Amino acid sequence: MVTLAAMSAAAALTACGPPSDSGDDNSSSGGGTDAKTATSVDDFGGMDALVKAAQKEGTLNVIALPPDWANYGAIIDAFSKKYGIKVQSDQPDAASQDEINAADQLKGTDRAPDVFDLGQSVALANTDKYAPYKVATFDDIPDQFKDPDGTWVNDYGGYMSVGYDSDKVPDVAALDALLGPDFKGKVALNGDPTQAGAAFSGVVMASIANGGSADDIAPGVDYFKKLKDAGNFLPVDPTAATIESGQTPVVIDWDYLNAAETAKLPSWKVVVPEGAVVAGYYFQAINNDAPHPAAARLWEEYLYSDEGQNLWLAGGARPVRADAMVAAGTIDQSKYDALPTVTGTPVIPTNEQTEKMAAYLAANWAKAVG
Repeated sequence: MVTLAAMSAAAALTACGPPSDSGDDNSSSGGGTDAKTATSVDDFGGMDALVKAAQKEGTLNVIALPPDWANYGAIIDAFSKKYGIKVQSDQPDAASQDEINAADQLKGTDRAPDVFDLGQSVALANTDKYAPYKVATFDDIPDQFKDPDGTWVNDYGGYMSVGYDSDKVPDVAALDALLGPDFKGKVALNGDPTQAGAAFSGVVMASIANGGSADDIAPGVDYFKKLKDAGNFLPVDPTAATIESGQTPVVIDWDYLNAAETAKLPSWKVVVPEGAVVAGYYFQAINNDAPHPAAARLWEEYLYSDEGQNLWLAGGARPVRADAMVAAGTIDQSKYDALPTVTGTPVIPTNEQTEKMAAYLAANWAKAVG
């Protein structure tokens, strides 16, 4: 088993809660540090003090976390039960850019998101909105998967894939097959690539498959234009419901999301196309205007604990601390061994490449695809 971290060692990367009183709710009960400025659990005086401060706030606002995405439903439930904190999950099917928009629109209110889980391009374009924080396991995270100050940290990753209902379409081995007449009105991309990380990486995969690279996403845009011109591109955001109803019989998405459907739909198959292996991680960050700053930091501690990382793994995603957990014997080995095998060297865009590709998409995607 080769982890994303090992394969990319040389590459840098992919509702209403209760009102907060300005003083007491945002200060720790340990070291006297304002929770909004705390950069580690030590600033609270230890984990017990952080837990106490978070429980005093009583609520955590999350956004754009579908319960069937990387096992987030189970993660939210486990966190809430463990700490007695209500998790308000808003807009679960929103895209990464929607998270940032919500933070801007709700700034200064108790309804603003406390934390973000973002695709790479959106994450890197909004670093001024994040509060630096280093979780207790920060040193376990490879340097290429985190900002040195903890302003953002990669959390879980996977590979871009094609999921398809083998009862409705022929077997898929390569992306070129999707241009054929058997796929008329059947191929969906998970989101708008100018706003959603999964869709962005889907265009990168199409680019690699058509002679492009992480330095040149244009062939990927051209591919989707051909897909649209052939009448095969389906402008519907896929969900578990659209897959199971047959509305979106072919879905370009992360492998852990596509793979989750195989348990519900026996005819659903998943392939990571050879010669177009694209890997990426999502980005965690704390909103620097979080209305529940202690709960936000406790959430991050939980996500990067062994328990949190193994819960992502249970959802088929590859946790960023996997290598360290394997070495320490704390990973869920059976679930780790069950991850799909991927052949070939993956492309993992650097931050700089991602920013360049995002700019190209912003200027060209709508004109080419709509």
